Amino acid sequence: MDKEHEVGLPSNQALTYTKYLRVNELISLQTPVAEPKAHDEMLFIIIHQTYELWFKQINYELTALIQHLTKDDLLFSFRMMDRISEIFRVLVQQIEILETMTPIEFNRFRSNLNPASGFQSLQFRELELLAGAQISEYERFTKLEPEWMQTLQRRKTQPSLRETFFALLERHGVVTADSSHETIVKAISAVYLESRHDAIQNLCEHLIRFDEQISLWRFRHVQMVERMIGMKRGTGGSLGVNYLQSTLKKRFFPELWEARTEMGADY
Repeated sequence: MDKEHEVGLPSNQALTYTKYLRVNELISLQTPVAEPKAHDEMLFIIIHQTYELWFKQINYELTALIQHLTKDDLLFSFRMMDRISEIFRVLVQQIEILETMTPIEFNRFRSNLNPASGFQSLQFRELELLAGAQISEYERFTKLEPEWMQTLQRRKTQPSLRETFFALLERHGVVTADSSHETIVKAISAVYLESRHDAIQNLCEHLIRFDEQISLWRFRHVQMVERMIGMKRGTGGSLGVNYLQSTLKKRFFPELWEARTEMGADY
């Protein structure tokens, strides 16, 4: 199939930048709801739509990453993880754009958002599942959008990054299927002492950076929300800042963090 048909164009029309990127459709999707009009609502919508586009790209890259790690293709995997890392860096920077709003300007349209809330982002929940979260954490989010669970259940049937990482460690004899948590931590620490495991050590560094950048994004998000609404409840009925602060403890690879304590413990 040629490019023109791939983007839904008649075969007699030339492909243009606007048509290829569906620009007209894209820029028609920003629909402020506040009455009277609130100037900053447009920024709020565009920032969050941009987040959703980046979440789509991250999930796309994570899916490919998992497939290549399964085949021990570490060179490709490192390249994909570098890309994901750069995307997260952009996600953190976007928060600074949101912070150009003042609390007064945000509150001009915030009440119109009920019961919508950022914690209803299905793509971010998919991202967490791809990374290694448990699906039981998301059952409470299906009340407003019941179709969520089918999507998440389908996502959960696919291997996660965490599962794929530990399967790779087993293939390379670093751990076994029945290794205890403590044994795994010690084994990961030992990886850093053996040159034959240099590639796995590099993988560990990429994964802990992935964990760290998600945490940094969560932290900046908490700061931004508290700066905008203080300790008020979230628009979707969540506990607002209190809920977001509880997510800061989430780590997909706690063993990598604990291995830091193990390293050099005898010195």
